[in-house]
This record gives sequence, structure tokens and C-alpha cells, in this order.
Amino acid sequence: MNYYVYLLLTKSIKKHISYVGYTSNLNNRLKKHNNSSGAKFTKGRKWKIIYSKKYSSKSKALREEYKLKKDYKKRKIIKQNYLLQYEKAT
Repeated sequence: MNYYVYLLLTKSIKKHISYVGYTSNLNNRLKKHNNSSGAKFTKGRKWKIIYSKKYSSKSKALREEYKLKKDYKKRKIIKQNYLLQYEKAT
């Protein structure tokens, strides 16, 4: 079974907020977050997946999720790259 580490993004009043998680089903997990039945932090907001990476085992995915949660520089770079591409497309 494959597992995914993902980064979600939403826009708050003045800034963009990100959330990192892991799952075995990306689409189902995004639906849960957007229907307020996901993690407590994500309730009441509409999220987009802006980054995901596939791993072959749950333990690898959990290790990488932990690293990404703590690596604010990498998260910032991923957010900036996504926002730059989004601005170019609109």
C-alpha cells in the first residue's frame, strides 16, 4: 500500500495557512478536510493540495511528514512556488 505526505494551503484574511499530513488516499482525505471532518486545525476552511509525495511504507511517510512539519523553510518555498505559478495562470 502507498502512503502520501501532503501540504494543504488555504487563504486566511491576511495570509496563507498551510497544513501537513499523511494518508493512503489523497482525494478522500482532502474531502474530509474540506467537510470539517478532518483534523481539528483544518475545520471551517477550504483547502487545496499544493504538494504531495508518495512513499511505499507508512513508517517512511510518517518520518517525512514529521520532517516537513518542522521544516518551515521548505514549506515556505513550496507555498511561494505554488503562489507564483497560480498568479501566472490567472
